[in-house]
Amino acid sequence: MPLPHHALVLVADGRKVLFFRNHGDENQIDLRTEAHDEREDRKDSDMKTDAPGTQQQSFGYGRSTYEETDFHQQEEDRWVKDAADTLKARALRNDFDSLVIVAPPKALGVLRKELHKEVERRILCTVNKEMTDRPIPDIEALLEAETAATAPSEV
Repeated sequence: MPLPHHALVLVADGRKVLFFRNHGDENQIDLRTEAHDEREDRKDSDMKTDAPGTQQQSFGYGRSTYEETDFHQQEEDRWVKDAADTLKARALRNDFDSLVIVAPPKALGVLRKELHKEVERRILCTVNKEMTDRPIPDIEALLEAETAATAPSEV
């Protein structure tokens, strides 16, 4: 399935969200940056305030500790959920008819859980790959290969 003119492309991970618009036609993808946002990577000490909790053992001596929360993963998940909220708002405004999502496995999993039905209806394809730090020509080449693979073969 070729990428239609004016289709929206989301390239995201836990640190960066990029929105592109296809200004090309179905034969030639021409992505142009529409919006981008990047979060500042914070240290663990900035995100947590205390040591892991402990629990009194019901037998014997000592205390066991709870497993420490992965604050980096929580923040990355929150970042991806914000991208899903943005997609929902744009879909409800009819800002796009077609959507392609490019994201690594963890981010894609979180994003899929959070997508609104109206956004899901507009998805052409999802690509399970980390591309936020790649230049636009690499993203275009990936999408051309992906859309060519899903296109019906001509006889």
